[in-house]
Amino acid sequence: MGGESKWRKVKLALGLNTCLYVPKTADDNESPPSPSSRSRKSSDIRHRMPTTPTPSSSGLQLSKYGIKSSSKRICAICLTTIKPTNGHAIFTAECSHSFHFNCITSNVKHGNRVCPVCRARWKEIPFENSGSSRVKSNTNSGSWAHNDSYMILQGLPPQQLHSSRNVPFLFQSLEPPVFDDDELLNQTPEEVFSNSDSDQGLEMTTYPEISAVAKSTRFDNFAILINLKAPVTKGNMNSRAPIDLVTVLDISGSMTGTKIALLKQAMGFVIQNLGPLDRLSVIAFSSSARRLFPLRRMTESGKQESLQMINSLVANGGTNIAEALKKGAKVMTDRKFKNPVSSMILLSDGQDTYTSISPRKNGSKTDYQSLLPSSFQIKKSNSDTDVIRIPIHTFGFGMDHDASAMHTISEHSGGMFSFIEAENVIQDAFAQCIGGLLSVVVQELRVEVECVDPVLKLGSIKAGSYKVNMGSDFRSGFIEVGDLYAEEERDFLVGIDIPVEESSGDEMSLVKFKVIHKDPIKKTTVTVGGNENVTISRPETTAGKQIVSIEVDRQRNRLNAASAIAEARVAAERGNLAAATSVLDDCRRKLSESVAARGGDRLCVGLVAELREMKERMASRRVYESSGRAYVLSGLSSHSWQRATARGDSTEVTSVIQAYQTPSMVDMVNLSQTMCFSRSPSSSMGAQGKKSLRSIQSFPAPRPR
Repeated sequence: MGGESKWRKVKLALGLNTCLYVPKTADDNESPPSPSSRSRKSSDIRHRMPTTPTPSSSGLQLSKYGIKSSSKRICAICLTTIKPTNGHAIFTAECSHSFHFNCITSNVKHGNRVCPVCRARWKEIPFENSGSSRVKSNTNSGSWAHNDSYMILQGLPPQQLHSSRNVPFLFQSLEPPVFDDDELLNQTPEEVFSNSDSDQGLEMTTYPEISAVAKSTRFDNFAILINLKAPVTKGNMNSRAPIDLVTVLDISGSMTGTKIALLKQAMGFVIQNLGPLDRLSVIAFSSSARRLFPLRRMTESGKQESLQMINSLVANGGTNIAEALKKGAKVMTDRKFKNPVSSMILLSDGQDTYTSISPRKNGSKTDYQSLLPSSFQIKKSNSDTDVIRIPIHTFGFGMDHDASAMHTISEHSGGMFSFIEAENVIQDAFAQCIGGLLSVVVQELRVEVECVDPVLKLGSIKAGSYKVNMGSDFRSGFIEVGDLYAEEERDFLVGIDIPVEESSGDEMSLVKFKVIHKDPIKKTTVTVGGNENVTISRPETTAGKQIVSIEVDRQRNRLNAASAIAEARVAAERGNLAAATSVLDDCRRKLSESVAARGGDRLCVGLVAELREMKERMASRRVYESSGRAYVLSGLSSHSWQRATARGDSTEVTSVIQAYQTPSMVDMVNLSQTMCFSRSPSSSMGAQGKKSLRSIQSFPAPRPR
């Protein structure tokens, strides 16, 4: 009950009162207001319907603090009874909802002019004033009570907020020229992290394609799989690395209504799940971008202030993604202090209407990279010193966002692109993302491979979007992997050409792997492997057909599927949907005939289902433009980085998503769904309600190996 009460207060601070069922309390038995007062208020409420989600629009349930809260005479901010005789001033808004004066002034001091209960826009708002002022009394509508702290600001015309731009009121305060005002890190001794489970270490396992190759046989492109698995974390505040997180949020005019209400709810969830060592900064953007507050620690006071600032957001204006990203990058580059983990989140439901995005010189692709600050483009420079390695995880919200732009931003910064097709899964999508970010246990991971036998050379290193480099003699190479979440896995295939064996030995050493990474908590460098060789037998002859490793075949299927998806996307962008679907069908057929598929491998089954879903989203140009492109790009992002993304609202292909989801992600999504779908034990949910609940469960448990 304590956790439920805490979440309810967070939701009320955000002005979101339609998500959590709250059991009746003793306050519900208070005597109702007078008939005349009830009649006047109910009449007014009928004309001021809330813009927050309703059960019909998002499958969420109304709480008792919705429309009834004002008639029950309960302050929707502090949840205590409003009584004119207890010494507290009372503010009654023009929408008839009443609040304690000190509660509402704290809620609107950042410029919010919207009722936290019904979302009606006010013409007059209360705010603090150092001099003497007046306050409207609730006990007598015709009188004014003196108060030294507050006053009513009578309806300011819009042009007084800004003479040339239609931007929210809160955007009018000045920003410092340098964002070096981030809050001091908590200088906690490293002994606090002594309970970390990182001592278990990163696990490395290798698999040759087959165990034996006859001496008289030449085997080209022989595959060797290296599997890496990050250690477990306890998941508490003292056993994980704290994070600096910057969220860049679209509040353009298209976000009005349910969208911005759901965004505020999702951000409330993020804030409540950050710890006192974590720091958060928020950039809000429409026609222009503004830093709402600097990087601040998420202590209880920090959380409350952040929630109030999020609640003050009002949707209007255009969409300026480039300026927003520059401002978010400035927060990261100007900060005085740094937490071990840093990341950015970008959410937008539209297309940048302010940045000139032109086709490349060869005319093949649009240069979406111009939206991303050059210092964040890890794929643009070969130097490690001039690139800021901070991933930007992008979320395309709804059907009208620019999926190509969002995918490019994430891809070139090392982040993930998620497609939120159903608006009511935004909180789950955020939950999955921070579930990973709050469980980073490995950083700056680098995989090195070296040929052992002098006659061998590397033919290929298949690592998706990760940076790969091979030496000039093709005898060695490396993969730059970066961060890993707790229990997250990575699989890479190395190909070599095995020649005919002329020596008398019965065994051949192929390659050896060494993994180097940094422990983000202990700040030490860890080395794994480097001494064990991957070997195979070289008999004179082999009896029968060799059994192919199902682990190698599984990863080969994943890479082939990703390649087919990329090829189909190119054809679809050129307008040739028939060729695109043909590529997907051909890949599905080959996957079904693979060793892994015949063995019932769940990843392979999921890949087949995913390709089928993508084909359906390429049924026509209209379908592809509305959802197919975003779904395909989100899938490519997931496969190329081997990390979970949110994709659409389909439940059919969930088995492929589970291949990359970690237990920390699962736990956070389950927490999100529990908070949003708590309901009375006595209430019943119809078929439609059950469907809504199932539709967001697109994040199942991790795959078994």
